[in-house]
Order: sequence, then structure tokens, then C-alpha cells
Amino acid sequence: MQVELEARQQQGGQPQSQSQSQSQSQSLSQTLSGSTVSGSQSQTASGTASSFLSIPQSAPAGLLTITQPPQQSTSYFKIAQNQFITFGWNFSYILATPTHLTVSAVCENGNTYPVGPTNGIIPGTATSVVWDPYTYQTSHPNLPLAQAKYTLEIWADGGPDAVREPGVLTPNSALQFALYTPQAYTPITSGWSCAGCSSAVSQHIAHPTFIALIATLMVMFISGSALLRRI
Repeated sequence: MQVELEARQQQGGQPQSQSQSQSQSQSLSQTLSGSTVSGSQSQTASGTASSFLSIPQSAPAGLLTITQPPQQSTSYFKIAQNQFITFGWNFSYILATPTHLTVSAVCENGNTYPVGPTNGIIPGTATSVVWDPYTYQTSHPNLPLAQAKYTLEIWADGGPDAVREPGVLTPNSALQFALYTPQAYTPITSGWSCAGCSSAVSQHIAHPTFIALIATLMVMFISGSALLRRI
């Protein structure tokens, strides 16, 4: 990285009133990833500072790539106590660092939920966030998490619909995951019964193959008994 700093300061020979401000200008030229980024900053006597960043149009758009969980298949997460979900990512081609990131889980039913302990707003340099869906579920009974698939959306200062710009983070919505609520454990001593098991046995008994097998065994038993009596 090559950084060149040029500072210039000029003072006029004529007196200035108190309402007028003295300005200092500073230009910065910085080479990043083969692209030259230039910026300027000015400061008045009142202490107000302003800055400007110039990114060449040839620079690629900033990207965010999800690293956790894997994107090759849909990950299923349990909504239960102490069951935390970690989402991780890395950045590429970011020349204008965002001030903050917004992380949301968009359900297939249309509802949107903030992800993370700070209502979905995290620092712009963060590369991960930990979500506790159980705590969110208990704290928001009016908008509970559904047992369904979700899309993780992450965007920067430009919002979820920001267009691709050189050096600026592009919104990401590539990750899909699912949430489910486990059934409460019921011991057998409390009267639990397997309704599906009973129906499965009934289906086997009514099956023609099962009836034919029983009939064959009965014929073999009767024939064998008759032979034994003749001996």
C-alpha cells in the first residue's frame, strides 16, 4: 500500500472577522488492490470537519461472502434455550467502510426479524453475529418465530435495495436456513402411546401378503399334525 500525503496551508494578508473561518485542506492518495482511492478533508476554526472519498469507477463492487453456516445445504436450527446461532462472513473489495451493518432474517411467511443482540444493527467492520432465537421468541410473543425457512439478509448504509457500486458493500441475501421448535418430552409412564404404531400394525394385519402367510402356516401345521398321527 502506497500512501502519499500532501498538506497545504494558506493564510491571507487581510484581517478576517470572527464569523469568518480559517480552513485547512488535506488531500490523501491511497492505492488499494490496484485502484487509487483519493480523499480530502477540511476543517474550520469552529471545529466542524467534513471529508470526501473518491473511488474510481474501475474498482469492483464490495462483496460479502457467508462462511458460517455452509451454504451448500439448508441448515436447521432449534428454537430452544441456550441454542445460539452464529452467522459469519468475510469482505472483499471494500474501499468505503460502512458505518454499520443491518442483519435480518426474512421468513417465507413475509415477516422480518432482527438478528443479533442489538436489534440487528452491528458495527460496519463486524464479521460475525450471534443470535439467540429462543430469547427473541420469549421477548416478542406478538411476533413469534415461525417453524419455516428463512433468508439471511445483510446490508450496509445504502439499505437492502442498494445498487452495486465500486468499492461499496453490495447487499447479501444468499444464505437460507430453517428454524424448528422441538416437541416436549413425554414419559411413557404418563400415559403416552404411539398412535402411529397402532395404525401401522393394523395395516400389516390387513395386508394380503400377511393373510396369505398366516394361511400357509396354518395349512402346514394341520398337514404336519395329520402325518404325525399316522405314524
